[in-house]
Amino acid sequence: MTDCIFCRIVAGEVPASKVYEDAHTLAFMDLGQVNPGHVIVAVKPHVENIYGLSPELAAAAFQAAAKVARAAKQTLQPDGMTLLQANEPAGYQTVFHFHLHVLPRHHDDGVTFNWPAKNPPREELDRLAGILRAELT
Repeated sequence: MTDCIFCRIVAGEVPASKVYEDAHTLAFMDLGQVNPGHVIVAVKPHVENIYGLSPELAAAAFQAAAKVARAAKQTLQPDGMTLLQANEPAGYQTVFHFHLHVLPRHHDDGVTFNWPAKNPPREELDRLAGILRAELT
């Protein structure tokens, strides 16, 4: 897709600071570095979000992210690591090409996540599990 920035990076039309590449993925430094070593791992073909990923691409993306995370941990020695993947506007996706953020973390780095746990009763959890289980079979 000519209007997709990640497709243009994969095609070599837009410069990127490449970290890792294999047959299915390209990892490159995020221009908006949250912390040093913040890397984007994108699948090479244009797939808008997680719903369109084949099992092979999903595996390749997470394998590449794990390799990058291990390299960042070894060389940059952060206190921790966050992997982030967003889908659709309500999920805070801003680039509509499947990718993972590999984000080295440090105590007091200013990165926050608001996670308002709802703590539903077990009956509701069981009901939702049944709905999902039925769809997966």
